Amino acid sequence: MNKKQSGATMVEFALVLIVFLMFLLGITDFARMLYTWGAANEASRNGARFAAICDDTNNKAKVLARMQGILPQIGDINLEWNPANCTPATCEGVTVTITSLNYQWISPIAGSAALAAIPMPTFSTFQPREIMKQDPMAAPSACS
Repeated sequence: MNKKQSGATMVEFALVLIVFLMFLLGITDFARMLYTWGAANEASRNGARFAAICDDTNNKAKVLARMQGILPQIGDINLEWNPANCTPATCEGVTVTITSLNYQWISPIAGSAALAAIPMPTFSTFQPREIMKQDPMAAPSACS
C-alpha cells in the first residue's frame, strides 16, 4: 500500500459517518415530532374528558396539570365552556385547546448553533355534556 493512501480509508469513513449520523438524527427528530403531535392530540382529548367528567367550570389548573402528565411541554391551554358563563347544570360541553406547545430539535442540523423551538399548531377537542359525571370507569377520586 502506498504511504500517500494509507489514511484515505479513515478519512472517507469519517466523511460518510458524518453524513450518516446527520441523516439518522434527522429521522429521529422527525419521529419525535410525530410523537409530540400524537401526544398533543391525546392530551387535548384527555383534558376535555377530565374537564367534562369532573363537572367544574373553574378547574383550568387541574386540567392543565392532567394534560402535562401526558406531555410536559404543554405551556398553556384554553378551557372554554359552551355556552359561555354556564353552570355545570346548563353547560352543553367543553372545548380544550392547547395554545402553547413548542417542539425543540435535538439534531445538530444547523451546526453548533442551537435551533429555536418550533411552535406547534393548536390542538383542540370538544367534549359534549352528555358524559358529564356519567363515566362508569372514573373512580370517585378521579377529580381530586
